[in-house]
Amino acid sequence: MSLSVVSPVLVGREAELGELLAAFGEVRAGFGKAVLIGGEAGVGKTRLVSEFTRRAGDQDVRVLIGGCVELGVDGFPYAPFTAVLRQLVREFGADGISDLVGGRTAELARLLPEFGEPVGDDTGHFQARLFELVLTLLDRLAAGGTVVLVIEDAHWADRTSRDLLAYLVRNLGVVSSLMIVVTYRSDELHRSHPLRPLLAELDRIDRVGRHELGRLSRREVSELMERLRGSEPEGAEVERSYALSEGNPLFVEALMETDGRTATELPESLRDLLLAGVQRLPEETQELLRVAGGGGGRIGHRLLAAVSGLGEDGLTRDLRPAVARNVLVVDGDGYAFRHALIREALHEDLLPGEHTRLHIRYAEALENDPSLVPPGRAAAELAHHWYAAHHVEQALTSAWKAAKEADRAAAYAEDLRMRERVLKLWDLVPNAAEVIGETRDRVLESAVAAADWAGDSERGVKLATAALEEIDDPVRRAAIHERRGRMRHRAGRDDWIDDLRTAIRLLPAEPPTVARARALAAFAQYVFIGFGSDEAFAAAQEAIALAREVGDPVAEASALLTLACLQERSYGTLVDELLDRGEKIALEHGLDQQLLRAAVNRSHFLEGAGRHDEAVQVASRAMEQAREWGLFRIQGSFLAINYGESLYSLGRWDEALAGIEQALESDPPRHHKTCLLLLASHILLARGDIEGASRRIAECRRLEAWEFDRRLQEYYPTLRAEAELLTADGRPAKALAVLAEILSSTGRPDDSRYSWPALIFAARTAESPSDLAPFKERAARTAVYGPLQELQRRTFDAEAARLEGKRADWDAVIDGWDEIGQPYCLAQALVSAARCDAAHGDRDRAAALLDRALALADKLGARDLCATARDLSRRLSSTGPSQGLTAREVEVLRRLSLGHSNRQIAEHLFISAKTASVHVSNILAKLGAANRTEAASIARRQGLPLD
Repeated sequence: MSLSVVSPVLVGREAELGELLAAFGEVRAGFGKAVLIGGEAGVGKTRLVSEFTRRAGDQDVRVLIGGCVELGVDGFPYAPFTAVLRQLVREFGADGISDLVGGRTAELARLLPEFGEPVGDDTGHFQARLFELVLTLLDRLAAGGTVVLVIEDAHWADRTSRDLLAYLVRNLGVVSSLMIVVTYRSDELHRSHPLRPLLAELDRIDRVGRHELGRLSRREVSELMERLRGSEPEGAEVERSYALSEGNPLFVEALMETDGRTATELPESLRDLLLAGVQRLPEETQELLRVAGGGGGRIGHRLLAAVSGLGEDGLTRDLRPAVARNVLVVDGDGYAFRHALIREALHEDLLPGEHTRLHIRYAEALENDPSLVPPGRAAAELAHHWYAAHHVEQALTSAWKAAKEADRAAAYAEDLRMRERVLKLWDLVPNAAEVIGETRDRVLESAVAAADWAGDSERGVKLATAALEEIDDPVRRAAIHERRGRMRHRAGRDDWIDDLRTAIRLLPAEPPTVARARALAAFAQYVFIGFGSDEAFAAAQEAIALAREVGDPVAEASALLTLACLQERSYGTLVDELLDRGEKIALEHGLDQQLLRAAVNRSHFLEGAGRHDEAVQVASRAMEQAREWGLFRIQGSFLAINYGESLYSLGRWDEALAGIEQALESDPPRHHKTCLLLLASHILLARGDIEGASRRIAECRRLEAWEFDRRLQEYYPTLRAEAELLTADGRPAKALAVLAEILSSTGRPDDSRYSWPALIFAARTAESPSDLAPFKERAARTAVYGPLQELQRRTFDAEAARLEGKRADWDAVIDGWDEIGQPYCLAQALVSAARCDAAHGDRDRAAALLDRALALADKLGARDLCATARDLSRRLSSTGPSQGLTAREVEVLRRLSLGHSNRQIAEHLFISAKTASVHVSNILAKLGAANRTEAASIARRQGLPLD
C-alpha cells in the first residue's frame, strides 16, 4: 500500500477525539480555541483530524484545510494559507471574497493570481496588512457559522506561515467562533528546529491545548489488524506486527501483506521512509548505526563501544549527529532507536557476510564481558547473537541456559521462546543431548509447562500433542493430558474434558499417588467451571482425601478452593472456611498459582455478597502479585474482571475502565477477554457511549467464548448488554426476545448471580404485564443467596408491581441500594420509584426522588439516566384540557397519535397501564372512532392540539 494514503480505519483514539470534540463544543459556544496535535510520522494525526472534521462537518460547520509543503524551513511562503484561500475562492469566487473583506484584496494578490497584481513592495507593511486581512476574512466567515481551520504538517512550515499562524492563535479572542487545529511531526523536531520555540510559546496561551498522539497499544494493534483484514488475527501475527511497528498505525498497515499476514521483510516504500532520515547523516554515523542495529532496539554505551572498536571520543563524535537528528535517543546509560523499524531497516541492509560477522562480534564481546548487558540478560543476548550468526552449537547451549534463567526470573514467554529454539536447533547439533545434558522429550515436556505458565494455550496444545507422540510413561502422559486439557479449556476448545478424563484413567487409584491427586483436583476445578456438576464435587472430595494421604499441598489447596465454589451460594461461613484453609496451605508452601486463585475466588464471593470495597482491595493486591510473579496474563486478567466489576458497582467507572484496558493489553484468554469487554460495554452503555459499547459487544460475539459451554459469567451478561443496546436503539420488544434466552433455568452454580440483573432489566423494559409474565415465572424459581441477591429480588418485584399499576415498598429498595453502596443501581431505583409515585398522584415526592437521582447520575456521568430523569421532571408538570376531552384524555390522545402502546402512555403520564387502557377506550367512544389510528385521524381533522 502507498504510505501516503490515509487509513479508512481509526482505532484507539476515543480519548483524543473526545478532546477535540470537547474543544469544538466550546468554540460552538463562542469561545475560540486552538489545538496543537503532535506525533511521529504515521501515528495517525491526519486520520484523527479527518474523523474530527467529518463529525464537525455534520453540524453546519465550514472546515478549511491547508497543508505545509516539504521544501525545508525556507520553502514556499504561506503554503497552507494559500491552499485555504484557494478553497474559499472555489466556494465564493474572487468577488465573493472581496465582498467579505470590504474590497481590500490587494494583499491577497501575493497569494493568488485571482486577485490581480500585487500592489507595493514594502514587505513589512504588506505582511502586517496581510495578517490583519486574513484575520478579518476568518472573522467574517465565522460570523455566519463556526469555522475550523486545519493546518497540517506544521513542521514543514516556512517562517512567514509560522508567523501568520502565531498571529491568528494570539487573536482567537477576536474571532470567537474559530477553531484552529495544527498537526506536526514531533519526531522531526530536532533541538534546533524553528517550530519548537513557537509551540512552547503557543502552549502558554489559555485558549490553546496541546496533545501528543501516542502509539497504539498491543490490543489496539490487534483491533486495527482485524478491522483491516476482516477477521481476527492470530496471536503470533499480532505479536510480530506489534513488535515491528511498535504501535505505529501506518507501519501496521504497511507491514500487512495482501492476505492479511505480517510481512517477513520490510516493504520497499516503508524502508525508504524509515531510512530517509538516516541517509542525511554523515557516512561514519550511518556506519555506527548499522553496528548499533545489530544490538537490538536498545544498546548500552559500553557494549556499543566494545563492538564498534571506537574510542570514547570517536564514539561520541559519530553518535552525536544521530542523537541530534532524533534517529537515536539517549536511554539511561545507553541508546535506543526512535523506532524499532529503523533498526530493522538498517539491519536488513547488511550483506550476509556483514550480518554474520557483526553478530559474532557481539557474541564474543559478551563472552568476554557479560557485564556489558544488564544482570540476567547475558544468556539471552548470547543466544540471540549466536543464533543470528548461524553458530548452531553455541546457539543451542546459550538458548538452553537462557531458558533456565528466564524460568528462574518468572519470564515465562521468554522461557517458552528459548525452549522452542532448543527444539528447533536439536537436529542441527549431532550430540545435542550431551551438549545440554538433557533429552529431547524432557525439553519438549518442559516447553509444554512453559507454554502453560506463559498463558500461550494454542502453542501449548500443539507442544503437548507433540510430546504425547514421544512419551510412553503413563504418569508423564497423564500430566501432559492434564495440562493440555486445561489449555484447551482456556483456548475455548470443546475437547478439553477428554484430556482430563484420560489423565485420571492413566493413574490407577492404587497405590495412591501425587499425580492422581493433582489430576483429580484439576478435573474438579475445570468440570466445575464448565458444568458445575456433582462429578466435580466428588472429584474434589476424593482429591482432598488423596492429597492428605500422600502429603501433596498443591492438590489439597486446589481442591479446597474448588469445593468452596461448589457450595450453595450462601456467601457464608462454610465458603469462608474452605477459602481460608486453601489459602493457608498455599501460603505455607509458597504456591503462587493457588494463592492467586484464592484471591480470585474470595474477591468473587465478596462482590457477590455486596462487599464491594473489600473485593476491590483483595483483587488489587493479588493483581500486583500476579505481575510480580509473571502470572498476570492468566490469573491477573481474571482478577481484573473481579476488580473492574466491584469498581463498577461502586461507581468508580474511570478506574474500572483503566483496569480493564490494562488487562486487555496482556492478551488474556478468550473467556477473560470476553468478560472484560462486556464489563466495559456496560459502563459505556450507562454513559451513553452507544458506539463504543456496540463495538465491544460485537467483539464479544466474534470471540464466541461461551459457545462450547455457555458459562453464565459470560453468556448472561452478553445477553443483557445486547438487550440494553437494543433498548437504547428504541427496540424494547427485540430486547426482551434476546433476554428470553435466560428463561430456561440451568440449575448451575451462580445462575442466580447472573440471572437477577437480567431479570431486573427485563422488568424495566417490558411494556405490559403480559410481556413480563415469563420473566416473573423465571424469577419465582430463581434462588436468592445473600443480601445483594435479596435486594435484587426486591427490586424486580417492585418493578413488576409498578408495571401492573400497583404500589411497592420502594423505600426499602432505595435504602438497600444506598446501604450496599451501588450508586448507579440506587439512581435507577430512584427513577423507577418516582414513576410509581407520580402515577399514583404523589408528584411532590416523585420530584424529590428525581432530583436525588439526577445528582447521582450526573456525578457518575450516566448521560441516558440523566436525560430520563430530566424528561420525567419536565413531564410531571404537563397539563392542558381541550374540547370534549378531559385534560388527561388529551395527553393520552397525544401519545396515542404517536403510535405509543398503553404501556408507553402509562410510563409517560405516570399512570398505570390499566388506567391508560380505560382512557383510550373513553377517547374512542367520545370521538366515535373504531380504532386508535382512526381516533388520531379524527383528532387531527378536528384541530385538537396533538403537538
